[in-house]
Amino acid sequence: MRSINSRRLFSGTGLIVTGLAATLVAMIFPIWSYSDRSGTGVDTLNAQTLSTRYGPLSALDREFVTKVRLAGLWELPAGQQAGERGTTQAVKTAGQHLVEGHTFLDERVREVASRLGLQLPNQPNEQQQAWLGTLSAARGEEYDVQFANILRKAHGKVFGLVAQVRASTRNSLVRGLADDANTTVLDHITVLEATGLVDFDALARDAATASPPPLTNSPAPPGPTDSPSPPVPVSPSPASPSPTYTLPPPATSRPPEDDEPKESNEPKKSESSKGESSKGGDNGGDKSEDKKS
Repeated sequence: MRSINSRRLFSGTGLIVTGLAATLVAMIFPIWSYSDRSGTGVDTLNAQTLSTRYGPLSALDREFVTKVRLAGLWELPAGQQAGERGTTQAVKTAGQHLVEGHTFLDERVREVASRLGLQLPNQPNEQQQAWLGTLSAARGEEYDVQFANILRKAHGKVFGLVAQVRASTRNSLVRGLADDANTTVLDHITVLEATGLVDFDALARDAATASPPPLTNSPAPPGPTDSPSPPVPVSPSPASPSPTYTLPPPATSRPPEDDEPKESNEPKKSESSKGESSKGGDNGGDKSEDKKS
């Protein structure tokens, strides 16, 4: 009997000890988990962020600089091609905006990369080369449709990245580049939609089903680098001298409507001035009557 009771006593004590130990572990775990932040978003941000004289440079910042360069490497020749193959003036105008906009942005991104010591690509990536191949194979009205929709889809995706970088970057050079990219991309979206060929239903379906795009390789950390060369058009050959189009400044207010009635340049007489003139007329009349009398 004593051995049985002792066994029950030890088994009951073991259960109590086990329960207390489990409770202690449960109490300690939250403290441990909050003290160790490795693998979290903040930890990753700090680990991948580099210090520069222009402010912290995150991995997303470097990714953005790379994508601005890549965009120019294929959209610039696509714009040149649209100027030659487009069958409507709207398509040719959109191509003209692409050439001018990305010529401007490529100069900006090479300047920023040089000051930050970042290396930039000199060739479009595989997907961009495939897009150029699709455009090169198209003719006539089919070319117009392919051009408007491929370019509009690409600009819609980069537009979101520009907004994300502009909202979160702590680097002054990247912030300025994002401002210029925002103005340029919005202008290109507008002129592409002005062709009347964009399939907005397809854009909406693509946005609803798309998964987050994979990040491309970020540029190397800041260091001595050679200035990247200007982009070399993949197809077609360089077009004739650049048109005189320049990017519009960021809008600060809504422009006036054309159909609003235009105000006359002649100054309007106030009621008080009318009254004074009428009084002056009466006085003048009295004076004339006095003279007659």
